[in-house]
Amino acid sequence: MTKLDPKEKALFEALLKLESIEECHKFFADLCTPAEMTAMTDRWRVAQLLDEGMAYRQIYEKTGVSTATVTRVARSLEYGAGYRLLLDRSQRARRKG
Repeated sequence: MTKLDPKEKALFEALLKLESIEECHKFFADLCTPAEMTAMTDRWRVAQLLDEGMAYRQIYEKTGVSTATVTRVARSLEYGAGYRLLLDRSQRARRKG
């Protein structure tokens, strides 16, 4: 695992203290600009659609997210770990629910 900058670590520790969707919404509304929130929610939606097997062009047509962003998210899904971690946990939660 990569060594975290102490300021990043402090932020992530704070995030782990959030206890509900409402708390997350309040915190992120304060932390991020509306454009940053849109960008993050778009990337998360793209990750979900890629995981479902949707083609890049279809994702662009469905969401309006640029193909460059779709490609970037796909690369992160292939070589990263964060999207995959949350997608897998979300799938497990849906199966349990």
